[in-house]
Amino acid sequence: MATVDVGGLSVAYELVGDAGCRPWAITPGGRYSKDDPGIREMAQAIAERGGRTLIWDRPNCGASDVCFAGASESAMQADVLAGLVERLGLGPMVLAGGSGGARVSLLAAARHPGAAAGVALWWITGRPLGLLALATHYCAGSLKAAWDGGMEAVVALPEWAEVLERNPSNRERFLAQDPQAFIATMERWMTAYAPGSDDVVPGLRPEEAHAFARPALVFRSGASDVHHPRSTSERVAQALPGARLVEPPWGDREWRERQDERNRGVTGGLFVRWHLLVPQLQAWADEVLGPGGASPDTAPASPR
Repeated sequence: MATVDVGGLSVAYELVGDAGCRPWAITPGGRYSKDDPGIREMAQAIAERGGRTLIWDRPNCGASDVCFAGASESAMQADVLAGLVERLGLGPMVLAGGSGGARVSLLAAARHPGAAAGVALWWITGRPLGLLALATHYCAGSLKAAWDGGMEAVVALPEWAEVLERNPSNRERFLAQDPQAFIATMERWMTAYAPGSDDVVPGLRPEEAHAFARPALVFRSGASDVHHPRSTSERVAQALPGARLVEPPWGDREWRERQDERNRGVTGGLFVRWHLLVPQLQAWADEVLGPGGASPDTAPASPR
């Protein structure tokens, strides 16, 4: 694992595959890291087909620094992804991800077009239940802890244990936060997920989606998936001018089955079958970007 400074943040990343090949970036969902089961396996599957893949820990995930800036957590992470691509000299890349990773990839491409050759998206969160679940899961616990006990109570939350263990300097970053400013950030980030907005995904207005000028591959969500509704995937594909909506290589209950296994402590994780997407991703990229599709390869920044 290497780290690199992006806008004052230490960001953990790895590159899988040979220089000069078509560059991809995979972003996990949730606050899971690049080391969660399935992410590296997907990158290796892309490498076996002649690609080079960036896997990374978003701020607030894994071994990267925590950061509490921006209109939303997703927008902040999207800006860091674009900065990471630029810092490593790897753009434009195909930005790919599922769930939260889909949202971050799409926002990064829309906000920083130079970073993206195209986007590939699956498990896109939407509709009232899915969006309210995001606001509650990512923000409510930290907000209440800061309200009741200040930042010492926030760092005691189990949800932040991994970023504190893997990057001990994050403790001081938490404790340096003014509790009232932190509460205001959590409220702002919660509001970004508010149902009823016209946003195609939180942070992407319809007019921005309609102006999106990159190819997009959107995998249709399962009808059983209440967190990533089928209608949301269809709406995103309809809103992006260069999008293609396709069926995924798994059954309707993929998300629910992987989530059930995670909850029961079964070996594996939510992303363990993401490698099954690779043949479709590769075929689409070869068609819309050209075989190989390598971007000029420049020397990456020196890791620290």
